[in-house]
Amino acid sequence: MRVRKSVRLATAALTASALLAGCGSVGGSGEGGAVGDKDLKPEDMTMVTVVKLTGIAWFDRMAEGVQTFGERTGVDAREEGADDVSPEKQIQIIQDLIPQQPTAITVVPNSPEALSSVLAQARKQGIVVVSHEATGIENVDIDIEAFDNAAYGEEIMDNLGECMGGKGEYVQFVGGLTAKTHMEWVGAAYDKQQTEFPDMKRVEDPIESTDNEEAAYKKAKEVLAKYPDIKGFQGSAGNDVPGIARAVEEAGLEDEVCVMGTSIPSAAEKYLANGSIDKIFFWDPALAGEAQLQIAMMLAQGETIEDGTDLGIEGYESIKKLDGYDNVFVGDASVAADAETAKQYDF
Repeated sequence: MRVRKSVRLATAALTASALLAGCGSVGGSGEGGAVGDKDLKPEDMTMVTVVKLTGIAWFDRMAEGVQTFGERTGVDAREEGADDVSPEKQIQIIQDLIPQQPTAITVVPNSPEALSSVLAQARKQGIVVVSHEATGIENVDIDIEAFDNAAYGEEIMDNLGECMGGKGEYVQFVGGLTAKTHMEWVGAAYDKQQTEFPDMKRVEDPIESTDNEEAAYKKAKEVLAKYPDIKGFQGSAGNDVPGIARAVEEAGLEDEVCVMGTSIPSAAEKYLANGSIDKIFFWDPALAGEAQLQIAMMLAQGETIEDGTDLGIEGYESIKKLDGYDNVFVGDASVAADAETAKQYDF
């Protein structure tokens, strides 16, 4: 059964763009693609953001950004997603959307490789396609990342290594082995550990949680039982760190084991407060949702995305083209927070 979240949004005035509007073919990887129309009005656009799954805090927060974008611009925007991280369900959602001919589909893929074919179909039908958390994905017009993924992974390892005193055993969790950004984060973190913290040891390959807090909890319990000397956990999916922290708290190891990774304050606050999470790293999913849709609207209106483009969204005021890619851009939107600093965020 597929779970959908849909919000009909009111018409509002379009905020002015600092970029010049033109008319021409929207770029991107693969063939096909929409043709931008500078006369296309926001209130005549429909956009759908397809997320990894619904019913979790991370994508609930992204839905708020989708709604804010619609209210701000007048675009009819909504979020949809499945009830688990199955790439097949995500593909089916997009297949169902294509005949509806939305102006744009934005997507946070569970498996960039698995979605390549259906995204190509969308672009051939003239639908603008923008992705997030999918560096190098094929058949999209633009991929927008909150930051450079390698730098983000290295930042987490810098903090984990400091917390562990530069030595001891640790493990890394990912939402899925096909989750490209998660694998980039843990890969960069592992490389950093090898060079900067040689006395630390990753005792297993990345552990898959399916972005499920209960699964992360159970697997963390298994790790604690299997490796009684474990000193660190790195989580990648938004539900990893709370699940790991629950296992650490139950074992009474808050002062012995370092737990860090991607989450949001509302999901991690109680564990930050009791010390079973040491630090979280994140970007605001609401702003990322807005950034995807802003790019899609600009492309639909014939504008171009280039090095230095200002999306008018915090953290995305001067996006940069990622080295080695023609259509991947990164913002400067990462945040690190401990128990004290996390209190300033309301999501």
